[in-house]
Order: sequence, then C-alpha cells, then structure tokens
Amino acid sequence: MIWIIIVITLIVLVAVLCLIPGFTLSIKDKKGHTLEGSIASLEKVNLGGQEQWVLIRGADITKPVILLLHGGPGTSDMILFRRHCSVLEKHFVLVFWDQRGAGKSYSAINPNSSMTINQFVSDACELTKILCHRFNQKKIFLVGHSWGSALGVFCAQQNPDLYYAYIGIGQVANMYENEKLTYQFTLEQAKKANDKHSVKTLEKIGKPPYTGKWQKKFMTQRRLLGKYGGEMYCCSKGAFPLVFRNLICSTEYTLFDKIYFFRGILSSVRLVWPEIMTINLMEQATSLKVPVFFILGRHDFEAPSALAEQYFNSLEAPYKELIWFENSAHLPNIEENDKFNDLMINKVLAMVNLNQL
Repeated sequence: MIWIIIVITLIVLVAVLCLIPGFTLSIKDKKGHTLEGSIASLEKVNLGGQEQWVLIRGADITKPVILLLHGGPGTSDMILFRRHCSVLEKHFVLVFWDQRGAGKSYSAINPNSSMTINQFVSDACELTKILCHRFNQKKIFLVGHSWGSALGVFCAQQNPDLYYAYIGIGQVANMYENEKLTYQFTLEQAKKANDKHSVKTLEKIGKPPYTGKWQKKFMTQRRLLGKYGGEMYCCSKGAFPLVFRNLICSTEYTLFDKIYFFRGILSSVRLVWPEIMTINLMEQATSLKVPVFFILGRHDFEAPSALAEQYFNSLEAPYKELIWFENSAHLPNIEENDKFNDLMINKVLAMVNLNQL
C-alpha cells in the first residue's frame, strides 16, 4: 500500500512540475519593489520563420544592449550567463538568446535542413535589428562564446553598422586545427598522468577528423579534455556539473525545457558540427569593421587560445585588444567572473561613453 501512495505522489509531483511555466524574477529596488524602468522578460521572438526564446534583463531599458551568442552548437548559456553576469544588469540590457535547436528553442530545430551556419547568422542579425528597434538603439554590443564566437564574427562581418564592438570569449579561429590541438593536448595530459585507460581510449578514437561514429568519439574526447582542465582550469570534472547545477535550479526553464536542453546539445552537434568543421576565420574573416576584444583563457584547449591569438594577430580591425585571463580555460567569463564584469563595465562600456567606439 505504501508503494502505491509513493508512486501516486510522484506522479502528481511530476504533473505539477510540468504545469509550472518558466519565469524570470523581476529586478528589485532596495525596498523590494520592481525597479521602475527595468526589464525582466522571458519571451518568444520569431526569427527565420521559427519561434525562439530570449531572456531580457536590465535595470534601465535606456542602457546599451548586449546580445550574447552561446556556444555548442546547442549549449545554451542563458542561465549560466545570467547568474554570473547579474552585475552587468545595472549597466546594460542583457539579451540571452537560445538559438534554434538549443534549450527553450529546441523545437525550432525543425526542419533539420535549417540547421546551417548561414541560418544561424541570419537569425542573429534579424534579432539584432529587432533589439535596435525595440530599445531605440542605433547599435548594440555583440558577445560570442565558443561556437557563438564564430557566429559573432560572421554577424559583425556582414552588418558592422549594427554593432558598437564584438567581444569574443573562447574565440574560435580554425576548426580543423582546433580539433587537432585539443586532441593532442588531451592525449599528452593523459600520458603525463599515466592514465593508461584514457590513453588507450584516445588512441582507439584516433586523431581527428573523426570518421564512423564521429559524434561518440567527439563527446568522449571532450569528456577527457574536461578531466585534464582544458575546459575549466584546475577542474577535473569540466563544465558539466556547473551547467547542470545552474540548469536544475533555473526558474526560466520548465521541466520539459530541462529535458530538451540535453537533447538539443546532442541533436545540434549531430546536425551542425560537420559544417562547423569547415570554419577557418583566418581565411573567411580576415578583417572586421568594428572594434574587437578577445577574452581568452590562458589554459583553454577546447578552443585552443594559441589559435585565437594567431587569428587576433592577423585580424584587421579599427581597434582590437586581446585580454588574457591567466587562471581560466574555456569559460573565462565564469572562471574569473569579477575580472570579466569589470572589463565589460570599465573598459568596453567606458569606451562608448567616451565616444571611442
């Protein structure tokens, strides 16, 4: 009898959780009231004929807008960025976009034929124009992380007049060389640690580009990369526990969204990664007509920072600056959070206020 009661209780609990809609907390003043002139909105927007989701947060809707392009493909940073960049809400209007096939926008993965680099760029540029119109801004800031950094470069290249500046975090440069270096680093670290099991696994996978069951091989290499601190510095578990913890505690994601979050990663990688492997910004985007900031983790071997530095040195731009985060790998904005927030406020935003961008 007790087991029947437990089962029924669990069924009711799951049903209730499924009915709870996603929401984001309002921005409060010191008295606990919703701050006048602020925005805290979780909403749908039609991009490229598909409904996709954005989270918009800012203490003052007249402040400059930042559009954040997450990595992956398919790995939404909506919650991770929101929690670690909340101080920026006082100085910017932050727009966190779940790209088609990712997180809350998982259903926009259909049709699968739309999952192309050109479509993602088109979506991002369309969203930029919507934001400029909505917030009465001539330009916005564009921040791209990992895969989103390649997307950001293509957007800035196509529509430079829409952006104050482009900020690349964990910047992608040449994906073919990227995969060779990340594999080489992981294998070397496993050998140094005398981790015979990991060495055997990596040697069995073989050097990229992967063939056959390439997605499984790719995921295995990334898991081992995390084990040796190439994703998060001085962390043997990679970013997954951090992402999972923030996702589970999120109010913005419904129970179904949390399930789709992981489906979105797997499906997006399967559909988009082969084309992503053709990205070589050193040839495809040799110059940008907007100011450029690269924020690189010194120990990043997921998008190896050495390649990003090469790209930075060859890139032509009206202004460019590379900022090293010495105690970070692939997520410097999270790993050295205070430094990142300070940089965005006191350097990037300050240059706009001084009319230097």
